[in-house]
Amino acid sequence: MSDSTAVKAEHEAPKGKLANLKTLWSFIRPYKGTLVAAAIALLIAAGAVLIVPTALGDIVDKGFSADNAQKVNDYFLYFIGIVVVMALATAFRFYFVTWLGERVVADIRKAVYERLITLSPEFFEENRPGEIVSRLTADTTLVQTIVGSSMSVWVRNLLIAFAGTIWLFIMSPKLMSYILIVMPVLLALIVFVGRRVRKLSRTSQDKVADVGARANESLGALNIVQAFTQEKAEAKRFGDHVDGAFQAAKRRIQVRAGLTAAMIFLIFGAIALILFEGAQDVISGHMSGGDMLDFIMRAVFVAGAFGALSEVYSDLQRAAGAAGRLAELLAAEATIKAPANPVKLPEPVKGEIQFDNVSFAYPSKKDHPALNGFSLTVKPGETVALVGPSGAGKSTVLQLLLRFYDPQAGRVTIDGVDIAKTAPTDFRRHLSLVPQETIIFADTIAENIRYGRLDASDEDVKAAAQAAAARDFIENSPEGYDTYLGERGTRLSGGQRQRIAIARAILRDAPILLLDEATSALDAESELKVQEALEHLMQGRTTLVIAHRLATVKKADRIIVLDGGRIVAEGTHEELSKQDGLYKRLADLQFGETA
Repeated sequence: MSDSTAVKAEHEAPKGKLANLKTLWSFIRPYKGTLVAAAIALLIAAGAVLIVPTALGDIVDKGFSADNAQKVNDYFLYFIGIVVVMALATAFRFYFVTWLGERVVADIRKAVYERLITLSPEFFEENRPGEIVSRLTADTTLVQTIVGSSMSVWVRNLLIAFAGTIWLFIMSPKLMSYILIVMPVLLALIVFVGRRVRKLSRTSQDKVADVGARANESLGALNIVQAFTQEKAEAKRFGDHVDGAFQAAKRRIQVRAGLTAAMIFLIFGAIALILFEGAQDVISGHMSGGDMLDFIMRAVFVAGAFGALSEVYSDLQRAAGAAGRLAELLAAEATIKAPANPVKLPEPVKGEIQFDNVSFAYPSKKDHPALNGFSLTVKPGETVALVGPSGAGKSTVLQLLLRFYDPQAGRVTIDGVDIAKTAPTDFRRHLSLVPQETIIFADTIAENIRYGRLDASDEDVKAAAQAAAARDFIENSPEGYDTYLGERGTRLSGGQRQRIAIARAILRDAPILLLDEATSALDAESELKVQEALEHLMQGRTTLVIAHRLATVKKADRIIVLDGGRIVAEGTHEELSKQDGLYKRLADLQFGETA
């Protein structure tokens, strides 16, 4: 069995009910020592709870007369000792179990994120990022509640319930017979209603995920929402999702409330009957007052334990749903991964790129090929521009070269090596990307640039910023390179964000450079500066450019014109401008030129 198969099998979401909680064991297992310490403290605390009624019963039976003063004092000390042991054991149980819950959830979050970060874009086409974030936060919080609290409470109450029941049988089989009438009904209620609660909990969690996804989407596009004055419409849509989540939660609460009411009625009805029969036994002399108190207190503890079991069982059902959803993420397989025996690129990498009869359609549009029989060879150090209308397949070329997807037919090679036979992290080290949609992280300016090469010095970062014409606005920022940028770089203009992205690519210093509309958000003055920097950066590097700006297209060694996923023309700017074809029409429309 391969390592990936073993990991998948370990975290595979078990089928049905509470079996989903089994996936948590692989995370609890490394902390067996803490688990054992918590179990010992739990056993001591549960035992102390069951002994308390006996101690109080003995005090009552010994009486409160002066003749028995010393014995009563001794029994009170005995009682206090039990309470102290119970308090300390409960405190230790709480500490160990809570620590374990926090640790396990931290490990789960890291494991889920480490898996997510390796998945290919195809996975996120089919799974909404908002829902995945909900699993990473809300579902792990549910798991934390179970591991760090509810599970130990459930085990403690289970011990008290069953050990107390046996003890009560020994004390008075007759009185316990009344409890036996109620117990099967209680257990049937717990199992039957628990199934209903589990289904409702899953629905409720899905609705909450919808709320998070909707908020994430609308807040992420806040400028569009406000620009089109759709605040009220978005608020209504969000409100509808929130109300849907509330209705789902309401149904779950109603079922749990009904279960609680039925259990309280049955439990305390049985206690009332026991009290009546016990009082008759005391009057007839078959039972002492202390034994009666002992039995009643223990019966109350047992009844309370069974009642708590139903509450915790519902929590376990919710956590089982959460654990199942997390297990699905942990078991998710990346479609893009390294083969068993990856081939390494030759050193040094020259940068020759070849697309050999490549056909590809995105998973969400399987019937509409983005590339169809696409073949292209880019020589080392050559600058090739890709132009064409929207949907022609330009960005897809870069997506396949980065191996975010694998083609359905054909192959993509770098220096003659099929990139599908290499480890993605290996060959991507030799690529540097400036995307059309600039990604800025919620960090400092320096760290955003250093993302291109994490071991870069401050001097290297500043040199890259200078080359990207970003140094002036950075040094004019409140804290210079240490200026903290908001999420997605909202504190910067579009041009500033793009220059930071260009500086990041310059810092990476890779032999293959990919520019996807790298200067689209720059003003004329900044574009001129950045274009000079890019031209210097392109020297000696293989460069693929997706651009509409004339300056970039004019100076490319070769221009590839794409339409419908196929190459319809290629040549230099001058050559293509003289031909009566798609490029000339694009040049006339986009650049205001006539051939």
